[in-house]
Amino acid sequence: MAIQNINSEAAIPMSTGKAQSAQTAGNDKKAGEESLAPQKHRIMGRLSYLLAWFGGCVSIGTFTMGSSIVGTLNLMQAVVAIAIGCFVIGIALALNGAAGYKYGIPFMVQARAAFGFSGTRFPGLVRAVPAIVWYGFQSWIGAGALNAVSATLFGFDNLVLFFVLFQFLQIGLSIFGFQGIKWLENIGSGFILLALVYMFWSVINRYGDEITANLVNMEGTWGVPFWGATMLFLGIYSTMMLNVSDYSRELKEGTKPGLLTIIYAMSILPCTLFMGLIGLMVSGATGVSDPIQVFSSAVDNTPLLVTTLLFIAFAQVTTNVLNNVVPPTYILMDVFKLKFRTSTILVGLLAFCTFPWELVKEESSAGLQLFVQTYSAFLGPIFAVMVVDYFILRRRKLDITKLYDENGPYKGVNYAAVIAALAGALVALTFSSVSWYASLIPAGVTYYLLMQYWQPCQRFRN
Repeated sequence: MAIQNINSEAAIPMSTGKAQSAQTAGNDKKAGEESLAPQKHRIMGRLSYLLAWFGGCVSIGTFTMGSSIVGTLNLMQAVVAIAIGCFVIGIALALNGAAGYKYGIPFMVQARAAFGFSGTRFPGLVRAVPAIVWYGFQSWIGAGALNAVSATLFGFDNLVLFFVLFQFLQIGLSIFGFQGIKWLENIGSGFILLALVYMFWSVINRYGDEITANLVNMEGTWGVPFWGATMLFLGIYSTMMLNVSDYSRELKEGTKPGLLTIIYAMSILPCTLFMGLIGLMVSGATGVSDPIQVFSSAVDNTPLLVTTLLFIAFAQVTTNVLNNVVPPTYILMDVFKLKFRTSTILVGLLAFCTFPWELVKEESSAGLQLFVQTYSAFLGPIFAVMVVDYFILRRRKLDITKLYDENGPYKGVNYAAVIAALAGALVALTFSSVSWYASLIPAGVTYYLLMQYWQPCQRFRN
């Protein structure tokens, strides 16, 4: 199968008018003018790309996952579990982002090769729902931090008002697209790193004795719960493993797969390590899992407390605009043919409907853990299907013309991909503690065999 020339306007058929106009926009992309067409004007170098991932991975969800393994792993085991999870993430991101990096196409276009034009709604829905849930969850956390600042400095306390204002602020920032994301993440990374180091030191300084007694001296385990913990920290980013092409298409060409893997792993590892361990240590020492309460009690200096709380709010913005806004926005653009800014606003409004004030309750920690395990059970199989499709069946060669032709061979649904993904999910749900790992081989093998021997799938193969 010949590789199409994606540097030519002829690469997308004239019959797909919307894709054609989007292709033109991609030549000289301005802020907020994102499209699903092959990306020509790439705006991120290697350092900028690393900083974008670094700034976009300060997830309060990681803090919660750290809290959820209290009593299971000791401190050393937690460090190793987080490191393993991050390097698995790096490999997975490099694999599934290869098509987007090479051809400049987003996730929803890449998925057409395996799932078909209509079939992409399945992986799109599986990817969009966790993003919107985390968007609402982290926005509530960020609003809580701003409310705490207001209460500390001015005596004004109104969490609901701050949540609404904070959400509309994020919507406003998101409409600038990757141009805005690039500068927000790059500029904010330095502040984020310094704040994380400071918070880590504060926690150890305040709770050192409790941490030694409850986490350092405990036996822990290297068995199944340990590997389950690696999957929890991996699961926070398993959503991005699907739509990594949305980001890799923005990286300038010339970076080899090995270096890309290192960029991904080393950008994610520091934030995940700091946030996961802070959650583990504070919850292990105090039994408190609410990050606002944690840092309010860990810091007894008002200026430093305000700085810490502002960091928490800022970190939610950098994480949301990269990881929780872009994916569902592109999915809405593809499914409903909406413009980028319209989709961005709609995603922001949908985050209100996730009832995040319920998700942040202490009794919700176990529920969030179950939520991560469950959606990872579906994300893992879809990841496996897409990797097998691109690397094994198509040998890293895509026909871009056909991927944008709604009436071509990828029309409709490729049921081989759907069946394989569901088969992998069934296995994953059976082994819920390691759901992502358990789903990969069943889904990949099932998809390969169906594509090889099931006649209705042959038009997607050729």
